[in-house]
Amino acid sequence: MRTVVPGPCPVCATEIQYLYQTEDIPYFSELLIISARCPSCGYRLADTGLLKNAEPSRWEVFITSPDDLMIRVIRSMNGIIRIPELGVRIDPGPACEGFVSNVEGVLNRVLSVVENLERWAESEEERDRAQGILIQIAQIREGKLPATLIIDDFTGNSAIISDKARVCGIEGIDEEGEEEEGLGD
Repeated sequence: MRTVVPGPCPVCATEIQYLYQTEDIPYFSELLIISARCPSCGYRLADTGLLKNAEPSRWEVFITSPDDLMIRVIRSMNGIIRIPELGVRIDPGPACEGFVSNVEGVLNRVLSVVENLERWAESEEERDRAQGILIQIAQIREGKLPATLIIDDFTGNSAIISDKARVCGIEGIDEEGEEEEGLGD
């Protein structure tokens, strides 16, 4: 179902259109996609949310082959994405957008940021680090370097859709993605 609702832009108050669309993701849930864009000031909104009650969760998938690049990834505005092997962590922020993509799409987003970092690096060390990450991304895509994609979402509105994916609650995990002290002892 697709619904368009007019409303004011939260930045400049120009009348804009908010699009609400539902999608049924097989083996997962019905999803609400919300988007808007203001032509006057450039404000953008993109988010996803489950239309069922969701618990805070951590999703993990181990990427071992080029086929794994097609695994569906749903990230809400609140999802924290990590790829530990690359030292990558994507935190939500004021301009954060939710998205429905796949593992390859997530890697492409990281690739784009790292390419920009490489171009604007102020030191040779920073440039070398960026180049190393770009090489690792290429190796992951080719299935030569295994990696783990993790999404922590305290709203429970993110997911990785695959038989290979593992989901667990995030009790005992702080908002930094680390186990809280005193747990697991």
